[in-house]
Amino acid sequence: MKIHESAENYLETILVLGFGGAGVHSVEVAAELGVTKPSVSVAMKNLREGGYITMDGELHITLTDTGREIAERMYERHVFLTTWLKTLGVPEETAARDACRMEHVISAESFAAIKEFAKNIPAR
Repeated sequence: MKIHESAENYLETILVLGFGGAGVHSVEVAAELGVTKPSVSVAMKNLREGGYITMDGELHITLTDTGREIAERMYERHVFLTTWLKTLGVPEETAARDACRMEHVISAESFAAIKEFAKNIPAR
């Protein structure tokens, strides 16, 4: 099933916000992504209906196994591509912004090939 880029961004954001151990709430997602609370509410409804998240009685957002798999894949790509671009001399802000776009469109095969190629390049 193809998931939209915006949904991938929401899932990745939930993953990252959850790293602190506290429950993730919609208001935190809205603040992190710079979107309105109503937009997050619609997105959370769609993600819940798609089986990517669950929400408990206190409205804590939890990734399902499927949602976590997508979020971790996007996060790995984001971190790797940002680091790789910075290593190539791209300024950090530009590298992060470009990596955020690239992480959604690159195929699994191309990403694996880039990671493998990067292993053989000495660090600067």
